[in-house]
Amino acid sequence: MLTVENLQKSYQVGKSTYEVLKGVSLRVEKGEFVAVMGPSGSGKTTLLNCISCYIPADSGSIRLDRTELARLDENALAEIRNRKLGFVFQDFLLLDGLTVRQNILLPAIIGGRVSDLTEARADQLCEVFGISGIREKYPAEISGGEKQRTAVARALINHPLVILADEPTGNLDSKSTRAVIRSFEQAKEALEATIFMVTHDSYAASFCDRVIILRDGVVWKTLERAGTDREKFQDNLLDAIREMGRE
Repeated sequence: MLTVENLQKSYQVGKSTYEVLKGVSLRVEKGEFVAVMGPSGSGKTTLLNCISCYIPADSGSIRLDRTELARLDENALAEIRNRKLGFVFQDFLLLDGLTVRQNILLPAIIGGRVSDLTEARADQLCEVFGISGIREKYPAEISGGEKQRTAVARALINHPLVILADEPTGNLDSKSTRAVIRSFEQAKEALEATIFMVTHDSYAASFCDRVIILRDGVVWKTLERAGTDREKFQDNLLDAIREMGRE
């Protein structure tokens, strides 16, 4: 589904070169919920921005399904971002002048693909995420958790291959965080969504199938939840983070 091989990215600041990604390789399978964790400066956000091609990698390969993204021109990339990638951001990025339902439909509106089927999918997503009762309200009238669930629904409107989520719970309280993570779980279970999430939050990451830990621009460790219960998996994540700190 999503394959990253030997991804490298550096930044030039004056005469100094700062290596941020130093050969990152990973794979996300269809229907997986995968998180990337790591300390500040480990390369998490740069990795996400390279995968979405908002910033170019220096070298390496990024394949979505069978498409090599680095070989596409800007028009083709814009089409990929609109139709095959869904985005969920920390700051929601909802448009204040649109209702919840209109915000959900926005990627289809931008792509010129609004139809009866699309409108029906928007209503289905409202049902799945428990926001049918607020679909005619505006962002200023709803809670942070409801805004983020709206953002998750918007990310799914065009049936994307992968949802890319950048610190989606970073601005939320514990109750809203649980509601948003439950939205991702529902997207995975009911809609077979594939989710790739960058987070600093071990609680949010503990709901994932796998967690990839970055340190200093490389994959330091990968933990799989497998049959482990959520609380035990969170303990494993915290143990790994403490181990990384000792090293």
